[in-house]
Amino acid sequence: MGESLNEIAKKLNDNSKKVQLIYAFNGTGKTRLSREFKNLVSPKVDEESEEIGLLSKKILYYNAFTEDLFYWDNDLKEDAKPILKIHPNVFTKWVFEEQGQDNNVIRFFQHYTDEKLSPNFNAKYTIKESDDKETTINAYTEVSFSYGRGHDTNTDNIKISKGEESCFVWSVFYALLEQVINVLNVSEESDRETDQFNNLEYVFIDDPVTSLDENHLIELAVNLAKLIKSSDFNLNKIKFVITTHNINFYNVMYNETRQNSGYILNRLEDNTFELEEVKGDSNRCLSYHLYLKTELETAVASNQVKRQHFTYLRNLYEKTASFLGYKDWGDLLPGDKDAYYKRITNFTSHSTIANEGVAEPTPQEKQTVKLLLEHLINTYSFWKEV
Repeated sequence: MGESLNEIAKKLNDNSKKVQLIYAFNGTGKTRLSREFKNLVSPKVDEESEEIGLLSKKILYYNAFTEDLFYWDNDLKEDAKPILKIHPNVFTKWVFEEQGQDNNVIRFFQHYTDEKLSPNFNAKYTIKESDDKETTINAYTEVSFSYGRGHDTNTDNIKISKGEESCFVWSVFYALLEQVINVLNVSEESDRETDQFNNLEYVFIDDPVTSLDENHLIELAVNLAKLIKSSDFNLNKIKFVITTHNINFYNVMYNETRQNSGYILNRLEDNTFELEEVKGDSNRCLSYHLYLKTELETAVASNQVKRQHFTYLRNLYEKTASFLGYKDWGDLLPGDKDAYYKRITNFTSHSTIANEGVAEPTPQEKQTVKLLLEHLINTYSFWKEV
C-alpha cells in the first residue's frame, strides 16, 4: 500500500532541501502532484488568479496548466491576424512594463526555436464595439508572430506550432523567475526594488518544454540549473521542486545542481503512489539506459549490429526490468519469449563471448535486435519522449 499524492506533497513540503528532483514516467501523476503541492502551499487561492503560475506570492509554478493561461483568440474574423492572448496581472505588468523584459523573452524564445521567428507584443490601444462603446486593450496582453525571410521581407501574423507556443510560455516564465531571483538575492528587504516576492517559498517546475530537441533541452537544463544555483538559499530560503519524464534532463539537472539524491515517482497497482529516494551513483543508471539505447539505435540504423550489441540489448532489458520491478528481464520480451530469450543468451553467454570463432550475427539475427529494441521502446513509456 502506497501513499496518496497529497501525502507525497506533504513530504516534499516538509523536506528542507533546496532542490528536490523527481523522475516519473508520462502519465504517472507529475502534473497532479504539482496541483496537490500548490493546494497545500496556497490552499485558498482563486483559480482565476493563477496567471503565469504565481500563486498567492508563496509559490511560482510551471506546468501544463500554466500553458493554458496563454490562449489563441478564436473569435477573430477570417481575415484577422492570429493573436495569442495573455492573462494580465500585476506580475506580468512588473516583468514587461516596469522591468522591460519583453526583449529578454524574445531572446530566450528565439534561442530555443528560430532566430527569424519574432514575437510582437502589443502597445495599449482602444477598439470601438458595435454599440460605439470604446474598450481599452492594455499593453503586453496580446502577441502576434512574424517570420523574417531576408531582404527585409517578413511573413507576418502567423500561428506558431504548439511546441513553439510552449517555448514562448517557458520564456515568459524563465524571464520572470530570473528577475524574482535577482530581487530576492538582495539581502536587505528595504533595498529590494519590489516587496511583492518577499513571501515566496517555492518554485515548482513540471516538465519544462519537452517538445525541444535533445540538444536544446540539455542546454535549457544547464541554464535552469545555473539560475537555481545563483539563488542564495541562505538568504531567501526558496526551495525548488522539479519533475521530469526525460532521462537526459534529469541527469543534467542532477549533476549540475550537485545533488546527493533524487526521487522516482511510481504509481502502484492499487493506484496509490510511492516516492522512492535514489541516492548517489544509483542515479547514473538513468543515463546509462540512454547510452545503451543510443548505441543500439545507431547500430541498427547503420546495419552494423555486432555480437556486443546483443550484450547491450540484454543489459538494457535487464536494467529496464529491474527499474520497472519485474523479476526477470525475459518477462519484457514479446511473443515467443523463450525463443527470443535463447537467441539473446546464445550471444551473451561467457563461453560464446570468449569464442572468437563464433560467427557474426546473420541478417535475421540483426533483425531480431531491431525488433526487440523497437518493442522495448514502443511498449514501455519509460523510453518514449513525448
